[in-house]
Amino acid sequence: MISTPIAGIDEIDAFMCRNPGLHYVDVLLTDSLGAARGKRLKFDALHEVFTGGFRLPASMFALDALGNTVEASGLGFDDGDADRPCLPIPGSLVPVPWLDEYVAQIQVTMFDTNGHPFFGDPRQVLSQVASRFVPLGLKPVVAVELEFYVVDAERVPQVGVRPPTLHGAPPARSGKQINSMQRVSELSAILAEISEACERQNVPASSALAESGPGQYEINLRHVADPGLASDHAVRLKRVVTGVFRRHGLQATFMPKPYADQAGSGAHVHVSLLQHDGQNAFASADAGGNTLLSHAIGGLAATMSESMLVFAPTANSYRRFRPECYVPLSPSWGINNRGVALRIPADDPGNRRVEHRVAGADANPYLLVAAVLAGMHHGLANRIDPGPPHRGNAYRDVTRTLPAHWREAATLFERSTFVRDYLGASFQHLFATTRRAELEAFDAHVSALEHEWYLSNG
Repeated sequence: MISTPIAGIDEIDAFMCRNPGLHYVDVLLTDSLGAARGKRLKFDALHEVFTGGFRLPASMFALDALGNTVEASGLGFDDGDADRPCLPIPGSLVPVPWLDEYVAQIQVTMFDTNGHPFFGDPRQVLSQVASRFVPLGLKPVVAVELEFYVVDAERVPQVGVRPPTLHGAPPARSGKQINSMQRVSELSAILAEISEACERQNVPASSALAESGPGQYEINLRHVADPGLASDHAVRLKRVVTGVFRRHGLQATFMPKPYADQAGSGAHVHVSLLQHDGQNAFASADAGGNTLLSHAIGGLAATMSESMLVFAPTANSYRRFRPECYVPLSPSWGINNRGVALRIPADDPGNRRVEHRVAGADANPYLLVAAVLAGMHHGLANRIDPGPPHRGNAYRDVTRTLPAHWREAATLFERSTFVRDYLGASFQHLFATTRRAELEAFDAHVSALEHEWYLSNG
């Protein structure tokens, strides 16, 4: 029966006392690609969400990027497009300050009609993976860093996506201005509004910085000792960022590679493990960590290629993987080295952790964290040795071994016994089926570039 923590109905009264005058509530279910699905209800209908009366079709998890149901998944008409109950996630009832319609929002997770977690819901997949650490006496501590671009909301023919127009003039596209405080200042008021919205939504945003590309930024979240909550924060942050920028007439995008000649946007995951006594199990005076951390890294490296479809789920995802673009091309690891896939950041011994640097910003946060934790658990269970850390330029010195193309990643994912064991056979089939259907549809499209290159040949 239901084992995932769900919110109590007493949250409604407490929330109304803090936020009077609300008229609507957006009930949000996160699909397999991280998009928000759901319904807007009158606030007085929120009671049914807490008492099990709110339902959505399970086909929400069989959608492609365009929102089309992939019938081969079995969750479309073969299933009668049937509804399943969705129950609220504790602490996710929050105001939506960038909207003027007096709106709140709440996140839900799906269960099957028998009360068991629904196999296709990414949050339930993560919950099942995280539960494997309980017999080990360990609790994952997770934080997510998200990169994104801000682009002009209007599209110009023959130009496509372009940097935002600020103060009457667009910023120059040339040069890498990473950590530029000038670029932070250009969007200072909007970034402050994002910070305020995060505070009201209980999203622990800790810092914002300018990244390498024009109009590219990163927002970091603080660590929490609950993988599901850390992923909730990442999902909520994406909605805050896109909503606040939309309010100002700009578009924020988590598309991994909007510009062919600029750096892509990633999602980096920081993970450590707490023992029963509250101490970091990875704590070590050695900058390279202890044996436990070494085994966790070994598992992450050994399972990375099989998990790539989670880390890079769309056609655009694979455009990021270019040499010396802060995107790893092999499952390398190192100490204080941003060129590797698995980095041990320079920090105090008590804060020793691993940073997973592979995924694109389009990855579903729940699935991303689930795959990372699964790899770590696999390494711990099998005492996998990662070999020596890489020192120097990982792009020059290490042979590329990670899947370079969507189709290769899909094949590795759907054939993987590791994925089947940790994420579940039913979810493995569902995710691979929806990703393959989108892949085939994308490959069948004839682009304008093909016309330009090949129409006059022969």
